[in-house]
Amino acid sequence: MAYHWWQRGVIYQIYPRSFKDSNGDGIGDLEGIIQKLDYLNNGTHDSLGIEAIWISPFYPSPMADFGYDVANYVDIDPMFGDLADFDRLITEAHQRGIKVIIDYVPNHTSEEHPWFLESRSSRDNPRRDWYIWRDAKPDGSPPNNWGSWFGGPSWTWDEHTGQYYLHSFTKEQPDLNWANPAVYQAMMDVLRFWLDRGVDGFRMDVVFLIDKHPQLLDNPPNPNPAPDLSPNDLAGRQLNIHNREQPGLFKYLRDFRKLTDEYTDRVIIGEIWVELDAWVKYFGENGDALHLPFNFRLLQLPEWNAELVRQSVDELEQALPSFGWGNYVLGSHDIGRLATRIGQDQARIAAMLLLTLRGTPTLYNGDEIGMENGVIPPDKIRDPQGIILGAHRTRDVCRTPVQWDSSAYAGFSTVEPWLPVSEDYRSRNIQVQGLDPKSMLSLYRKLLWYRHGSAALYGGSYLPVDGPAGTYLYLREHDSERKLIALNFTNETKAVTLTDHGRIVLSTYLDREEAINGEFHLRANEGVIIEL
Repeated sequence: MAYHWWQRGVIYQIYPRSFKDSNGDGIGDLEGIIQKLDYLNNGTHDSLGIEAIWISPFYPSPMADFGYDVANYVDIDPMFGDLADFDRLITEAHQRGIKVIIDYVPNHTSEEHPWFLESRSSRDNPRRDWYIWRDAKPDGSPPNNWGSWFGGPSWTWDEHTGQYYLHSFTKEQPDLNWANPAVYQAMMDVLRFWLDRGVDGFRMDVVFLIDKHPQLLDNPPNPNPAPDLSPNDLAGRQLNIHNREQPGLFKYLRDFRKLTDEYTDRVIIGEIWVELDAWVKYFGENGDALHLPFNFRLLQLPEWNAELVRQSVDELEQALPSFGWGNYVLGSHDIGRLATRIGQDQARIAAMLLLTLRGTPTLYNGDEIGMENGVIPPDKIRDPQGIILGAHRTRDVCRTPVQWDSSAYAGFSTVEPWLPVSEDYRSRNIQVQGLDPKSMLSLYRKLLWYRHGSAALYGGSYLPVDGPAGTYLYLREHDSERKLIALNFTNETKAVTLTDHGRIVLSTYLDREEAINGEFHLRANEGVIIEL
């Protein structure tokens, strides 16, 4: 079988504000990414061996939601560079065998986008219907009960035109009206603009929200809201069924796919937060919609243990249609850091898990050195979710600058960055770990390059194998190549019995390679790859 690059490779998410500042303004930029491409892949095992990068938004924006409030879909915000820098980034990445995926934000724009400025200028403006405007109820209240995902109602009153406009997130992010053919065409033109510029694919932000119920019906109450919900969290107190995933959504997805298929080997990835039975539908009835609906199930486990992880993987494997391709995500710019959630010891287990399961892995920048949640003083919280819903909800903790070395500001910048650098940066950074043969970074490098050379790992079959309680074993196989992955999720040594003989070729401790025959022992928090 011939594999597409997005099936065979590993995707590395770059949060550009926090990756590398090249011009001394405290904010990462496109030139900073270019400077670090050799770290990602220079063709040798001294680099990570990444095959694709996904870059979070870099568009012109007032930064009410740090780039997800787009003021111009076909340009670069000056803080990140310009289109010439982007073109050079594409060229430099491709020269290193690195594909480039960018964020596409179809659900909403910035309130400062020219489209919205026209839309709110008068009720009879030609672009009025590019957004979702409605009259108030007779008592002056919003048109329905929908809640913003960032707190409060999804509607804001516009005094000038005397109507409410819909926004699924902050009031500075008005929702586009995809039912308007002119909006549809304009947003398809955005995709074509970047495809013509050489991008290899799109990660489509909250794409499941772009089609709403045409009558904007009230959402029913959530019978089981989370106990720690903020009083302001209206969305969490509802079953969000009318403000998302309406039947027309899947026509849009098929159209996205049809457009990208006009180009050679491009990929579309969807940010999808839905249950498994709904998630499967995003591939399309015949595999004609998204190539990769992001699979966040491992991020949402109530507890990190072998039994729940195996159950999640097995359920996904059973649900995948024949034309579907799995994928796994363990970290992102929206979720607390992996090493903080499960601890440094288990973060090494997670690395081996992520890079040996069947499907495309996505790795978040900084996780390869075990970066932990940053400590953000209340007066330095920048994330609107944290400001509106409370400090415990801020995503700033996982967006602190990447720690490159032990110099001031972790080598990220020469000035104080936009978010505080984590206090452990002198000991936990890429330079220090690159010199330590047993570091987290060394583990990631070995795993990534090993996976790159193994047809069993990037494309083989998956078969779970029973093992002692607290362990998760599975076989990856392609033709005569067979790899057994054995992961110990506990703090205790576990004896594992093999019916085959083999050789341990990689341990998460990076300290043993040995032949085994029959029984072998997994140390506490150890994972191994065994060639059978």
